[in-house]
Amino acid sequence: MKKIALAVLIVVGPLNLAFADDYVIDGSDGGMHSSIHFKASHVGISSLWGRFNGLTGIFSYSADDIAATIIDVSIRPASIDSNHEARDTHLRTSDYLDVDSYPAARFVSSSVEDLGNGRVKVNGSLSLHGVAKDVSFEAVRTGEGESPFGDYRVGFEGEMVLNTGDFGINAGSVELVLAIEGIRQ
Repeated sequence: MKKIALAVLIVVGPLNLAFADDYVIDGSDGGMHSSIHFKASHVGISSLWGRFNGLTGIFSYSADDIAATIIDVSIRPASIDSNHEARDTHLRTSDYLDVDSYPAARFVSSSVEDLGNGRVKVNGSLSLHGVAKDVSFEAVRTGEGESPFGDYRVGFEGEMVLNTGDFGINAGSVELVLAIEGIRQ
């Protein structure tokens, strides 16, 4: 059997297979080096900025095979933080996020396309407020390598505009700013 395997390697040559590494998102359960911020119009006069503090997820990634990337991220809408507790309490009600009925939002990728120079296009399904919709956004790899914490990390940033009405929420368009740092497992 060893002779057959050796003969295959000699005839075919060494296989150059790229395997994706698994990463855990460094979010609220890690060290909070990942975030999802939002920006919304405030009465047409200024912008309201906030973030979701409850972010967890995993992804598989290889720079040599971007198309093999898989992403699965969960967000706790109740973790909304707009720097104003009374507003956050209202945003958690059935007027907006209805966190009692919909305690989780989730994004699962369907494909990731290599756009070159560290840029990717991410396509997938976003489930929010009991509605699942296909979404896509561009992201850029911001860095990759050994960290001072003794592990290996990769980071990405991206932005997308979300029409909240598509998900049954009356908050207009919201810009999401994503900063994700993964820790290789």
